[in-house]
Amino acid sequence: MKHESLEEFYQIKDLPTPDGLHDGIGHFNVFRIEDCMKPGKDVQYARRDYYKVSLIHGNNRYHYADKSIEIDGTTLIFFNPQVPYTWESISGEVTGFFCIFTSSFFSEGVRNNLGELPMFAPGAKPSYILTKEQEANVTGIFKKMLEEISTDYAFKYDLLRSYLNEILHVALKTEPAESLYDHPNANSRITAVFNELLERQFPIETPVQRFQMRSASDFADSLAVHVNHLNRAVKSTTGKTTTKLISERVLTEAKALLKHTDWNISEISNSLGFEEAAHFNNFFKKQTAHTPSNYRNV
Repeated sequence: MKHESLEEFYQIKDLPTPDGLHDGIGHFNVFRIEDCMKPGKDVQYARRDYYKVSLIHGNNRYHYADKSIEIDGTTLIFFNPQVPYTWESISGEVTGFFCIFTSSFFSEGVRNNLGELPMFAPGAKPSYILTKEQEANVTGIFKKMLEEISTDYAFKYDLLRSYLNEILHVALKTEPAESLYDHPNANSRITAVFNELLERQFPIETPVQRFQMRSASDFADSLAVHVNHLNRAVKSTTGKTTTKLISERVLTEAKALLKHTDWNISEISNSLGFEEAAHFNNFFKKQTAHTPSNYRNV
């Protein structure tokens, strides 16, 4: 299954690639759908290495994971890197808005994780039909995003993050969270429990707290399944290895601790389960191209 990177997104849409796309701080951008449509070219069915929130008008058909759904009306729909998807227009003209962002952008200013939100959970139902009032509200938010992204305001990405959170809450209020958890198969159930066990260890709130379950084997033992079975289930559901998902979550927490605490690097390293600060430095630099100290000062 192909993974579409951020670079490939901009290439496919014939858009200029922004500077610092992988500077470790996170990426966000917003667009009008009609400005990005290419006549005669279908949207490829693939996983993307970024999150996407779309407000689409009209009669459209969505294909995600093992489901297809046809919706006529204004739809707010959420896509995440774990699930392959595509969509096609049935009515012809397509209008609306969408934004793309990385998990590190979302977590830069908050301690929450995207995996905790129902619309991004494995097996979730990501589409929401909006009322006229909700449509007007969300359209207004996207318009504010488009206006803000082009300004020179020093804290514009904090404001854009707030707009994104506002859209997420529109969806959360539309349908009770508990009704969204629908795991279509055993692999999705195992992956959901794995994610729950992973998230249960965060946030790290004191320097003496320590991230304990660091390997796929640790999680397999806790779930009473063979590690190969866990790895296959997670890979088939998310397209990523268990080790990759653990590393991504550790990196997200590391960034939050560096930005939002005054703990020294050694304390953060220890709390995240690294035996030596040098190992943490190597891990962080490999993932972000920044040392922990440099990232803290950005």
